Amino acid sequence: MVLKRQKLGEFQLAKDLGCDGIEMDMGGLGKREMFDNKMREPEAAALFKHTADSLGIRVGAVAMSGFYGQDLTQRDNYLSLLDDCFNTMDIMGNVKVAFLPLGGSGNDWSTDKSKRKEIVSRLHAIGEAAKARGKVVGIDTPLDAAGNLKLLKEIKSDGIAIFYKWQTIIENGWDIAKDMKKLGAKNICAIHASNTDSVWISKDPAINLPLIKQTLDEMNWKGWLFVERSRDVKMVRNVKMNYGANVRCLKETFNSYPEAAVKLDSEGRDPQYVQTIIGRSQKATDELSITWTPMGQNVVNIIANRYFKLNDIYAERDSIKKTDKKLAEALCDSKLYRSHFGFETDLSMYLKPHHIERVKDVMTFNVVKVTYEAQCDMIPTLKDEEKAQILAWLKEARELAIDAESSKKKHEVFGKYKGRINNYLTKRGYDLTKEREAWYERVKARGGQL
Repeated sequence: MVLKRQKLGEFQLAKDLGCDGIEMDMGGLGKREMFDNKMREPEAAALFKHTADSLGIRVGAVAMSGFYGQDLTQRDNYLSLLDDCFNTMDIMGNVKVAFLPLGGSGNDWSTDKSKRKEIVSRLHAIGEAAKARGKVVGIDTPLDAAGNLKLLKEIKSDGIAIFYKWQTIIENGWDIAKDMKKLGAKNICAIHASNTDSVWISKDPAINLPLIKQTLDEMNWKGWLFVERSRDVKMVRNVKMNYGANVRCLKETFNSYPEAAVKLDSEGRDPQYVQTIIGRSQKATDELSITWTPMGQNVVNIIANRYFKLNDIYAERDSIKKTDKKLAEALCDSKLYRSHFGFETDLSMYLKPHHIERVKDVMTFNVVKVTYEAQCDMIPTLKDEEKAQILAWLKEARELAIDAESSKKKHEVFGKYKGRINNYLTKRGYDLTKEREAWYERVKARGGQL
């Protein structure tokens, strides 16, 4: 669901999201005889296992999601497919739980006596095969606790349990806490802890996390919680924002979300001011789609601490100014200079250089990008060296603006450099008045405005 089906990037992404592990997929099935499973290739399997181990990401379950579109009763080689899954589970660290959806078998199998009999027979064989390998196959059904208990009794195998899915319970109007309690801890091998795509878990009125946690604690249930969906439909493909927010919500509720390594310098500051600064800082991590991740939490704190530092420097300057204006400015400049490079160094612990550039742009209202693109659009005949010089000056202005004490002062810095750019272009022979007039007409012709 994070668009990394059997791709090495799934482990780094899981790390970035703050996950303890992943539900790894067996790959597509379709009309194939076997899953499109890379783990049958020794070199690929070794690389996947090494990558997971090096990042500290576990495989909590292995999913045969191909059966969302395949009828279990129509697959004569179903035991071979299960064996392939069990082998993959062993390769990835002796994983204990497999996920088997029954969606591909249609919606009538639970009531159609003949088809139900065949499903039960095959699940018994699957369960016994799983038990022989020291594993459990968790099935996804459309049933409530009573229906699942009846089905498990018919299957008669300790190798089969329910891979519990909140979405199913919610869609049927059942109560998650009551249903889980009735089903019992021993019959739930793992949980898909999310709803259908609509809003994040934290904003979903159908999911009462505190009550669910209380219920699971009372049941003494332990196992994996996997986020499957609960994506914001307004940005359904924004993986980091959606899954980062949901992982953070679950971890905060279940008391296991890691604290940021970078401490927020908020002690002794007005709480409302602190929240304003955090909100301002999150604009940068929102741009990078990492706000609700451990990395994002650290970056937010670094940016917020920079704002706090600037506030302290300028507050000290204003205080000293009352008695010695020259000394105040000298001390301010010195502290700004010393702290300026430390900010980028701190960011480099978590971000790549091009991401740091984006953070700086957000903190300076994207003036570099807007101004540069405007200059290139206004004067289409700019030479490459002229474009390079304009961009270099704008970035130099950004380095000064990022330390300015207010938005007004930041724009004043850019204003001075825009003047320098205009002088430069005039000396290079450009008639800026004519260029602006022609630009205005072009923009107007394409339905825009300046």
